[in-house]
Amino acid sequence: MQSPAAYWEPLWSSGRRYLGLSEAETGLLSEQLGAGRGRAALDIGCGDGALARHLHHQLGYRTTGIDCAPSAVDLATEHDIEDGPSGPVWRLMDFTTDDLSELPAPAYAAVTCRLVYRWVNDKHGFLDRVRRVLAPGGVFWVVTELADRRERTDPLQRLGITARDVELLTAGWSVAREADLGHLRCYALRP
Repeated sequence: MQSPAAYWEPLWSSGRRYLGLSEAETGLLSEQLGAGRGRAALDIGCGDGALARHLHHQLGYRTTGIDCAPSAVDLATEHDIEDGPSGPVWRLMDFTTDDLSELPAPAYAAVTCRLVYRWVNDKHGFLDRVRRVLAPGGVFWVVTELADRRERTDPLQRLGITARDVELLTAGWSVAREADLGHLRCYALRP
């Protein structure tokens, strides 16, 4: 099986870009996560860094963005040059396999995963690792496509997660809130 970095690096380095944040999504994010007040946040699969920068600059979290693709981390860093040392921290890291003790904080008030969960091969292991770094009372924010939101003939239907994936994602949390944004669904999950 191909490693995540081997899959994603050629896409990012060739200039591929992905769905940007919308006002509706950032509004839901603010509503569910609230003000950061300097608490730690972790953006898994940060890509170009848009979500991490939003968490950091608009919501007030002390944010770390991680991605397994060097070109994505480089792009996030380039976008953040004007912020200097006051911007998010960027790390090259595969959350699914790398040592979590190498993260800048031992626990995070918010852990985000935008358009990434569908691509995780070992979802059980991934969710266990999220729970290890999520602070008590924290929020795990997931934005993903759902397979049943597109027509069966739409070639992009495979980008969505299945009902079984949703069940696995939402099981075991004390609070599981969801909101729909077109073909996307946002989840706010609390331990």
